[in-house]
Amino acid sequence: EVQLVESGGGFVQAGGSLRLSCAASGLTSDEYGIGWFRQAPGKEREGVACISTRNGKTYYADSVQGRFAISSDNAKNTVYLQMNSLKPEDTAVYYCGAHQGPLWGLGYVWRYNNWGQGTQVTVSS
Repeated sequence: EVQLVESGGGFVQAGGSLRLSCAASGLTSDEYGIGWFRQAPGKEREGVACISTRNGKTYYADSVQGRFAISSDNAKNTVYLQMNSLKPEDTAVYYCGAHQGPLWGLGYVWRYNNWGQGTQVTVSS
C-alpha cells in the first residue's frame, strides 16, 4: 500500500517562499506519477504540478508556472514543491497524490488513487 506524508506547509506573507515535501512509502515500481494538488474552501481540488519518477517529465498549472518548481529525489522517495512569489490566492490545503505507471496530467485527478493527509498553506496579503 502506497502511503504519502506531506510536510512543509505554514504561514507566509505574500512574496515569500515555502517548500513542501511528500515522502512516499510502499512504492512497488520505479514509475509513478506524483503530483501536488490544492483545495481552497468552497472550491474543487485543482492540480498544481506533477512529475514522473521515471523520466522527470513535469506538468504545471498555468497559475503557478514560473513561480513553483516540482522535483523528485528518487533515492529518498520524496517529491518536493518549491513555491516562490507566493500570492494570497495560493492559500489552500495542499495534497500529494500518486498513481503507478506513466504520468497522467493535472486534469486527470481521478487517476491519482493514493493521497496524503494534506498540509495547510496560508499566504497573507
